[in-house]
Amino acid sequence: MIKLGVNSVLFKQFDFATAAQQIARCGYDGIEIAAISGMCEHLDLNNWKAQKQELQAIVEGNGLQWLSTEVASLDEERLIRAFEAAAEIGIPVVNIGPGGKAGVEGDVEASIETLAKLADKAESFGVTLCVKAHVGNAIYNTPTTLQAMEAIASQSFGIDMDPSHIHRALENAEEALPAVLSRVKHVHIRDCKGREQGPGPIALQACGRGDIDLYGYCKAMVDGGYEGPVVLEVIGAGPDHTLADVSIVAAESYGYLNAILKQLNAR
Repeated sequence: MIKLGVNSVLFKQFDFATAAQQIARCGYDGIEIAAISGMCEHLDLNNWKAQKQELQAIVEGNGLQWLSTEVASLDEERLIRAFEAAAEIGIPVVNIGPGGKAGVEGDVEASIETLAKLADKAESFGVTLCVKAHVGNAIYNTPTTLQAMEAIASQSFGIDMDPSHIHRALENAEEALPAVLSRVKHVHIRDCKGREQGPGPIALQACGRGDIDLYGYCKAMVDGGYEGPVVLEVIGAGPDHTLADVSIVAAESYGYLNAILKQLNAR
């Protein structure tokens, strides 16, 4: 059965205990803890050992499971700390972006070389490193994702398939997913209006509010046998957003995704 979760970056204006409580109240199974430098560091990779017991107690106390952490950095020193923290805390997946720039000669190959090296490091800690195709980066669509899949053999390497980035790369995510599903080990999910560079306001990132065929995407996941985590990742929450604002986005998305996955017998 597919597990649903939320990236705590949606609650970046609030502490991790508040984020976990609201995510649990919305009905989710688990949580992705943000460790994104300069954006949201609910997991402080410079101080994770001091946080460990408190974070574990918060997650357990709210009846949640650890699904992943998002680090969004290719810095090897930072990622080694992330792999160590994940292994010790019980977080199975570390998510990053690919780096580089779309269309720049040599950037895809350089990104793949870096990812392969980092996947070997992740393997030594017993965790999985996942990368997503990211608009504007070297790996940004299905063909470049396939290049990475073909070049990186490590079992500790996986694809984090985010339909909003594929949608904004001018592909239909529900049609693109089957080609990469064999290596998908994590799914970031959100909706978006149009195919612009940015994902838009947080309310329009709520699943069901935008233009992505998320039913078709979920059906492709289920038909392909995917049973990993599906984590709502909504970015852009700011000081003007109340706890109610961000909780509504989480709750609305849960209701939408849960209904679809129940209909598909995946929950």
